[in-house]
Amino acid sequence: MTRISITVDGVRYDDDVEPRTLLVHHLRERLGKVGTVVGCDTSNCGACTVLLAGQAVKSCAVLAVQADGQDVTTIEGLAAPDGTLHPVQRAFHTHHALQCGFCTPGMIMAAVDLLKDVPDPSDAQIREGLEGNLCRCTGYQNIVRAVRAAAEQMRAEGTAEPAPVAGQPVAEKVSS
Repeated sequence: MTRISITVDGVRYDDDVEPRTLLVHHLRERLGKVGTVVGCDTSNCGACTVLLAGQAVKSCAVLAVQADGQDVTTIEGLAAPDGTLHPVQRAFHTHHALQCGFCTPGMIMAAVDLLKDVPDPSDAQIREGLEGNLCRCTGYQNIVRAVRAAAEQMRAEGTAEPAPVAGQPVAEKVSS
């Protein structure tokens, strides 16, 4: 067992993990962050995308021990403490950018990462930014529209850091 300390959605967790435990399994099974979906377990689909140290990663391709000392934002961590949805979450809802919903958490997390770096993306940039995330239902048209709408909303709001948990006091939770 290896002792790790990670901050997930603004809460610090100290935990003992097997060195081979994938971050996606740690998030879901130990921390209850079931919004992070296990899709393919091969890093091909992107359903398990989270932000690790502010960057989108496929959590099925990252060991939990690699996240030691890092901040992780999951789909559950995007909403504000009062439950207000993140602009990307709202746009996906408003623009019907989901169908079965399986890929949605990973798509949203990838879009948040894209908009952090490219606040006014073209449709081609949106498609390129989401190319590591697969959707078998929507045809991507509404997803692209939703990301474009979220970008417009975030620019209008002057949102500099898209993840609301940033800057919040870190609570501490110790598990074993």
